Amino acid sequence: MTDPTMIKDIPNLKVEDVAIAVAPRAAQTTEEELWDSYLINLKEEPISNVLINSRGYGELDGEKMKTTVLRHFFEEIGPLQIVKIEPIQVKLFDLTNEYWISFTYKGHMYDKKYVFVKGSIQENNFTTIPFINLKGVMIR
Repeated sequence: MTDPTMIKDIPNLKVEDVAIAVAPRAAQTTEEELWDSYLINLKEEPISNVLINSRGYGELDGEKMKTTVLRHFFEEIGPLQIVKIEPIQVKLFDLTNEYWISFTYKGHMYDKKYVFVKGSIQENNFTTIPFINLKGVMIR
């Protein structure tokens, strides 16, 4: 049985000012095969011990499909900074693409799952990605 006095001591921390974006590479069309995914620290302070797990899953042509889980680690991402996570193939946009991030900020651990649902990475969902001035899809 869980001790209710312990539960109240666990802070319920919400991830804010951290985003994931997917954008076509600079100087290429939106039809080209490889785009890039990015982690954006919109905070005025660094985040550290950043772990990112990425994976894709869903159905393609009537068959269930899963991509390999990729893991990335960044010791620190500075304030108002963007880092490239990995390339992503356009054909994977027909899957759900998930980025789970965990990081330390001001002595506390945070985590959040960012999910680009099937078909959401497309031009009509574009916004301007901060710091790199590319058009792409971003989740905050």
